[in-house]
Amino acid sequence: MRVRSLMLAAAGAALIVPAALPGTAPPEAAHERTAHAPGARHVPSAGHARGGRPGPSAGNVGAAELLAAVRDCAPVSSAPYRTDDGEPADIDVCGTRDAVFWHADMDIDCDGRPGRHCNEHTDPLFGDATAYQQSDGRQLSAERLPYVVVPAPSHRWNYHEHDVRRGTVAAVVHGDRVRYAVVGDVGPDDIIGEASYALARDLGIRPDPRGGGVPSGVTYILFKGSAAAPIESRRAAVTQGERLAREFVARS
Repeated sequence: MRVRSLMLAAAGAALIVPAALPGTAPPEAAHERTAHAPGARHVPSAGHARGGRPGPSAGNVGAAELLAAVRDCAPVSSAPYRTDDGEPADIDVCGTRDAVFWHADMDIDCDGRPGRHCNEHTDPLFGDATAYQQSDGRQLSAERLPYVVVPAPSHRWNYHEHDVRRGTVAAVVHGDRVRYAVVGDVGPDDIIGEASYALARDLGIRPDPRGGGVPSGVTYILFKGSAAAPIESRRAAVTQGERLAREFVARS
């Protein structure tokens, strides 16, 4: 579990928009974060995708379609979240019949099984455990598995009560890219907007845990009642994610 409320003070790293990505991605392997006002609210614009990874969208539902489907927010959180410690609390968790979603930044989660890019030397706040584990009992690998981080249950919002669980499938949008991920880790109960090294990399976002990420422009859509099985399977997340995204857009 990340403790993001301590992270920025300890690491002293501001989120920046990168100019370039690191080298070739590791192979797939078996591997869990608008002002507040009642009623509807317009979605903020997403940032620009960059880097040389495959096409604008990994699936057959485009970023513009998904963003149109989450254009208005009906808050399900009782109070807004911060993107980082010391930032204003202005991020709502929004809900529909089929999904919950939020528009936020992206901090880089490098926790879990250590590897070349995620370890105690690359990340001063590295933790060797994630809230959820693989089907074989090992910790998830942040540098191999695209996953999102949900806030710990609190008076603001309890993800368990909205049919979000271990391995829930998510569509994450940045610029013109859509990538599919799973719920793989749990963060502080007052901060939102965090994802794994692998998901940031796949979205064209600099994944460096020391100073990567982006300060805004990321939309996280979690499909209620879904679960990739096994949790560490990228293929399972993409297969389910493409179907659920298509259904979600059609109902919106």
